Amino acid sequence: MKPVLSELAESQVIITLPDGKTLTFEGTVTGFDIAGKIGPGLAKAALAIKLNGEMMDLRHEISSDAKIEIVTRSSPDALELIRHGCAHVLAEAVQQLFLGTQVTIGPNVENGFYYDFARETPFTTDDFFKIEEKMREIISKDEPFVREVWSRDDAIKHFNSIGENYKVEIIQDLLPMEDISIYRQGKWLDLCKGPHLPSTRHIGNAFKLMKVAGAYWRGDSSNTMLSRIYGTVWRDQKELDAHLLLLEEAEKRDHRKIGREMDLFHLQEDAHGSVFWHDKGFCIWKVLEQYIRKCQEDFGYTEVKTPQLMNSRFWEASGHWSKYRENMFVVPDVVPNIEEGGKVFKEEPKDFLALKPMNCPGHVQIFKQGIKSYRDLPIRMAEFGCCHRNEPHGALHGLMRVRQMTQDDAHIFCREDQILSETSLFIEMFIKTYKDFGFDDVQLKIATRPSVRAGTDETWDKSEKSLISAIESLRNKYNLKYVLAPGEGAFYGPKLEFHVKDAIGRSWQCATLQTDFVMSQKLDATYIGEDGKKHYPVMLHRAVYGSFERFIGMLIEAYAGKFPLWLAPVQAVVATITSDADSYAEKVMEQLKKAGIRAESDLRNEKINYKIREHSLVKTPQIWVVGKREAKEGTVAIRRLGSDAQEILALDEAIRKIGIESASPQ
Repeated sequence: MKPVLSELAESQVIITLPDGKTLTFEGTVTGFDIAGKIGPGLAKAALAIKLNGEMMDLRHEISSDAKIEIVTRSSPDALELIRHGCAHVLAEAVQQLFLGTQVTIGPNVENGFYYDFARETPFTTDDFFKIEEKMREIISKDEPFVREVWSRDDAIKHFNSIGENYKVEIIQDLLPMEDISIYRQGKWLDLCKGPHLPSTRHIGNAFKLMKVAGAYWRGDSSNTMLSRIYGTVWRDQKELDAHLLLLEEAEKRDHRKIGREMDLFHLQEDAHGSVFWHDKGFCIWKVLEQYIRKCQEDFGYTEVKTPQLMNSRFWEASGHWSKYRENMFVVPDVVPNIEEGGKVFKEEPKDFLALKPMNCPGHVQIFKQGIKSYRDLPIRMAEFGCCHRNEPHGALHGLMRVRQMTQDDAHIFCREDQILSETSLFIEMFIKTYKDFGFDDVQLKIATRPSVRAGTDETWDKSEKSLISAIESLRNKYNLKYVLAPGEGAFYGPKLEFHVKDAIGRSWQCATLQTDFVMSQKLDATYIGEDGKKHYPVMLHRAVYGSFERFIGMLIEAYAGKFPLWLAPVQAVVATITSDADSYAEKVMEQLKKAGIRAESDLRNEKINYKIREHSLVKTPQIWVVGKREAKEGTVAIRRLGSDAQEILALDEAIRKIGIESASPQ
């Protein structure tokens, strides 16, 4: 009996390509089939497919109509696949070379991947050469990556039989009825959801193992310490070489190294996560503070100061206590000890105080003082707030991640109809600030509603639309680029993230603006609307620098310590050739100080070339050399950082010029 037309239609699969063209297949089809039908060149280049936007293996079977994109080595998604495959090859190589080693997890990370291994003797970088050689051998075999689906019981039985205890634990944590996804390359296999490249040869040889580190199983310090190997892998050798060159340059710019060389700050174990600012480092801090304070005044902010210690009930009401309690420093609020008849009676704490991890609840308390009208809004409230967060020891990193930080924090209390104008105003403030610091390459990221959130869809629609409209209104003026990050918004509202690129192409996330419809309700902050009724203001949480610590760390690395003159902690050094010029050097210093220049003198009995070299190493922008001739003629010989040339100027002219050059861009 012949099938009817409706049955034939049901057996067809229609594939829609990115350009809108369609391909029709009879029955189930794979990515290999689709690429082959488009052309033999694409079939050879294909690495995977995107099925309705989701990455899949080329072998994945498609039985219904779908939108398909073929992923090739030039596709933006290719590196994710290459790195995933390289992690599997690393694990196989390690187990072939070091018998008895257990594998745990091996995810992709920025610019590469890592794999955690359980082994009695931790790996060292001395092991890298032979591991890399074994990896190249495995890659050259062109073993297909093949997905298999096992039952939970079979998977547990297999991994138990080969002594892979960590894999067994992972499987046991999965849902009882969940099938287990396995990927095999030759005889070696691993737990993995995929997707993967067609075979190992598609990984290529543009990879390098980078470092080893200790890592607790599942990040818990009570668990076993594992040995983690980090690697990087790229599409080709040219990309790998460029990345390694970038890392070499970034290492030279490490803010911790430059901070020591320039005597800016130090960190020590018995104040873990807190910074000791030296006079030169704190000088940069003060310049930044003066700059942003003036900027905030120009944009209509008032400056406030709120307590370091606040009762836990504020954090409970705001919702921070339930979410961030483990990252807060908490102290009991107790009355003094009472002494009676030689006995000491210690009262139990009735309350707890917390060192503030953020400033928002304190700002709400100021807003609540007195009745506010809709005519009073917006209120822009700023604070250089010192906050504390109990970050894990292993997560701390120089100035970039600390426990004590000072934020250039502010909260804008406004009506819903003011979100657009206030967002636009903040973007203007951000662009001006970062342009003054020399950052012109800016990208914005709009993080939209997460699945679990406060507020109504209508409110989220308004808020997200306002953020996008603000960017669009300024897009042409500032050449703004933005991307959407669906589902990455905060619980209480969408947010803008501002990313800037430095001189060597690294991207830094700096400023943020977050829309919040929830906190004013939680803390019962209201204003009287035009209708005479109470309304809750929208809160816009915003920061320009983020934290002073992180921003200074970023600036150190972006400038490689060679700060622009207005920002440099020491703008000029007056260095003498001989002691005969000491009195003239003191006169020059007096003139520099009078002009407001941050200057030092070097009257040591050392050769002038030694002095110039020493001050150049600590990145002093200008060295003013004076000797007998300069003293007689009333001149100075100026050497600028990075140049061997000298500029001879009359003292008055030199003072005038450095005064102009060192002026704040405001």
